[in-house]
Amino acid sequence: MGIQGDRVRFNVGGRRFETSATTLANAGRDSFFGALFDRNWSLQKDVICDIFIDRNPDCFAVLLDLLRTGELCLPANVSEKSLYREALFYGVLDHVRDAKWGQLDGNRLQYSRSVSGQAPGDGTAIRASPDGGCCVVHGSMVHVYDWMLEQHPPINLDFQRVNDAGWIDSENIVITACERLGTGDGGMGLFNASTGELRYKFSVNHDDQDKSYTAGALTFSSDFKVFSSCKGRSNEYGIGVWDQITGKQIDFFYETPGWPLGDADRLQWLSGYNCLLVATLFPRKDNCYISLLDFREKDMVWHWSDVGAPTNFDEKRVRDVITMEGKNSVCVVNEFEDLGFMDLRRAAGSLRWSSRSRMMKGKMLDEPCYPKLVLHNGQLFSSMSDCISVFSGPDCVLTSRLRRSHGGSICDFSIGGDRLFALHSEENVFDIWETPPPSII
Repeated sequence: MGIQGDRVRFNVGGRRFETSATTLANAGRDSFFGALFDRNWSLQKDVICDIFIDRNPDCFAVLLDLLRTGELCLPANVSEKSLYREALFYGVLDHVRDAKWGQLDGNRLQYSRSVSGQAPGDGTAIRASPDGGCCVVHGSMVHVYDWMLEQHPPINLDFQRVNDAGWIDSENIVITACERLGTGDGGMGLFNASTGELRYKFSVNHDDQDKSYTAGALTFSSDFKVFSSCKGRSNEYGIGVWDQITGKQIDFFYETPGWPLGDADRLQWLSGYNCLLVATLFPRKDNCYISLLDFREKDMVWHWSDVGAPTNFDEKRVRDVITMEGKNSVCVVNEFEDLGFMDLRRAAGSLRWSSRSRMMKGKMLDEPCYPKLVLHNGQLFSSMSDCISVFSGPDCVLTSRLRRSHGGSICDFSIGGDRLFALHSEENVFDIWETPPPSII
């Protein structure tokens, strides 16, 4: 870069600052300061030497020091909220985040804080947003928190039970809900995360007619498709596909006899296979059904079920499932946090269990929640009772456990925006875990 060494002076809220062009260039092309340079990273000719900015000077001093040193030092007179607001204005929020949190590493996560819920009932699901916020499902309501953990107006579905929620981006949430008989309500909608406004509904069309339906598990693909399990009143049982941008239905995979798709608990889009993982799990059904669907050929290209398993299989009931594409395997977990693995390269492969329950420390809670699985940056996370286990390496070795809040069992957790959110079944509280940045020597 041809950055000049010119000094630049600012007047921020009546307070004067002087810095170098090199320091300002550290903010990046898309920042407020990047606009002062031409495409060769030389200062624009019309940049005056005393630029007035009507903003908070204390926050500006912190941000300027961050650009100089890469370190974030927050004095007592500057609140995090004020700093984040000003960082957003200058377009350097990513610099603040990088200085405050490192890349998420399950073995280095540290408890940050707990947030008390805002609804009278217990939460049932939590979903992290791409920018570090989250949303929490409570019955027929979804409570939305931004990256500063400030709550936005809740999304109220008027007594329709919410089944799942997912973030298309930091401003848009897709919510699935049960059909309410006699009203034609239900299905799935796209909402504005900040205002709670319904932008559009996703319709299911069967025999050239729009149908009322119950939508369940959600997932998204990188080519802007939305997938959801669907259960209607006649033949519309299966997996629907919609365009994220327009909301129009573009495909539907109808349920095959004896294989429940419309009741699916877990969907996961697999880019490497160009297929969709669909899992219907106990106790929603008496048996577990896991399959890979190829929408191009309308074919179930891989499947596994515990139908016909030995009677002593009850203690190995599958509670959650996730695909580890890099290992060509499907990982499942039972209520004792035993992990099981199946090879995707073998049709209807056998399930190999790896016991983890003997590693549990402490007494099991009276009402433990069903374990959940999350895969992030090659690490496998599994919730169990009031803690989250982290498994690392090619053999998924247990390397650490996260336990902090006294809110009871963890009923759900989610990772996004370099944060891990853990929702507890009691006291309506969720914990936030973050990875500290590496030390600067």
